[in-house]
Amino acid sequence: MTFATVSARAAALLCALYVVSGASQAADESQARVRQAVDAAIRPMMVRDAIPGVAVGVIVDGRAQVFNYGVVSTQSRKPVTDGTLFELGSVSKTFTATLTAWAQVDGQLSLSDDVGRFLPDLRGTPFGNVSLLALGTHTPGGLPLQVPDDIRNDGQLMRYFKAWRPAYAPGTYRTYANPGIGALGLIAAKSMGQDFTALIEQRLFPALGLRNSYIDVPAARTADYAQGYTKEGKPIRMAGGVLAAQAYGVKSTAADMLRFIEANMKLVRLDSQLQRAITQTHTGYFRAGTMTQDLIWEQYPFPVALSALLEGNSTAMALDATPVKAIAPPEAPRDDVWINKTGSTNGFGSYVAFVPARRIGIVILGNRNFPIADRVAAAHGILESLDRGGQ
Repeated sequence: MTFATVSARAAALLCALYVVSGASQAADESQARVRQAVDAAIRPMMVRDAIPGVAVGVIVDGRAQVFNYGVVSTQSRKPVTDGTLFELGSVSKTFTATLTAWAQVDGQLSLSDDVGRFLPDLRGTPFGNVSLLALGTHTPGGLPLQVPDDIRNDGQLMRYFKAWRPAYAPGTYRTYANPGIGALGLIAAKSMGQDFTALIEQRLFPALGLRNSYIDVPAARTADYAQGYTKEGKPIRMAGGVLAAQAYGVKSTAADMLRFIEANMKLVRLDSQLQRAITQTHTGYFRAGTMTQDLIWEQYPFPVALSALLEGNSTAMALDATPVKAIAPPEAPRDDVWINKTGSTNGFGSYVAFVPARRIGIVILGNRNFPIADRVAAAHGILESLDRGGQ
């Protein structure tokens, strides 16, 4: 080997080391930039809303990062970690929608089917004539936000649905409702011949690669389950109830929810049938003010103004009957949209949003029921500051 050969190899090695070093420095700078943006939005929000602990997951340029703040309990002072479990509240509905779409892709149901096909006791009743699509888009004709308190078992639930009468023609008003999506979850599980919780925990979560997500938190993970706090600061956790699992029952980590966002943006390899199902949940069915109602997910043309997001995620949108206009034919899934979902329980608050075209996304999980507007504003500010594609 000549001196020239040795010198050439040494130069090549030095060049390679320089490239690796440069890439590492760029990655460090990118992570620092994301951290700075998240810190700037989350730390003031935690102080303003007195949130004990928050986990934030961010995807920028397809790269996922998790940032943890505060404590899981004001008593134990144990810090929030990557393994901390938070109640997702209504973000859980997106898993019910995914399971339903998976059943449709597999030919076990169709969103055009009516309820009576799967719940024979309701055949011939107004609720039995409601389509599964109406349940998944909050447009069956007017349901209450919550399952009535005096309903404590499935028999009472079926009697309630049997006596139900619509306040509006189906497909004309959006009334956000746990009973509707809960019924859709029951039907999806029935069509697949298995218990809903078992399907979510034993089939859907593993298929998505979610290893730290549960409806029923196992004993071995109770130490990771954050303590929730009400708006008044009192400790509380979800008590459950009829249709809780289907409507608001999932507990998860920021990292697992980032994985779910990645699946929704086709950034991870999944079973092809499941990926089709996930994409189908982004189909647009109704216009409701500034928002397009998908199958549980809600979307807006991107770029989107914060004012539009605040309107679409407002208290009025959640509690009041909102006129809708059907999209005919339904709008095919798009990448150039901001897709989001909020979730709350009495002691937790969550928000998930992503823009497939930009490969950006965010999840915010907090162990206090804090204002939805603050979650939305924080998420919008973070992603807007980090979206290079939008510059």
